[in-house]
Amino acid sequence: VDFESLVDTHYAALYRFAFSLAKNAMPAADLTQQTFYLWAAKGHQLRDVSKVKTWLFTTLYREFLGGHRHDVRFPKVGLEELPEQAAEASSVYETIDAAAAVAALQTLEENYRAPLTLFYLKQFSYAEIAEVLEVPIGTVMSRLSRGKEYLRQKLSIREDEAARKIVPLSSQPREGVQE
Repeated sequence: VDFESLVDTHYAALYRFAFSLAKNAMPAADLTQQTFYLWAAKGHQLRDVSKVKTWLFTTLYREFLGGHRHDVRFPKVGLEELPEQAAEASSVYETIDAAAAVAALQTLEENYRAPLTLFYLKQFSYAEIAEVLEVPIGTVMSRLSRGKEYLRQKLSIREDEAARKIVPLSSQPREGVQE
């Protein structure tokens, strides 16, 4: 099948179908173009040339569904729609660096440190952690909860210690010191 004649024959119908799905001209054009791109890349695999039209429409529909699922999972938000937030962090949990968090984690007891490490640093699921540690899932969940609380306490102590180390500069010049 000649590519140019295929495009000439089916472009208008595919575009109308894409427009009915996307309800917008630009996404419809993109879907149509993507369908013809996929035909150029994979069309040679079609055994029955009489099913070209069906293949094109099915491919366009699948591309639409894939894009739609992606948009639902990861919605696009314009910058003007975002709420304004303060530029500075409001607590230690937003300003703490990774080294301090890992150091605090190392001070926890092993039965809390292991599940926290597996969950947050290795992205294991509860079931995987339970299997690795050979404990029930409920135990994993309670150790994660308690471990997070102990970690919060240790990090807040660090914040208090850091606040005490900061020496405010006086706005009054000292005697005998020239500016």
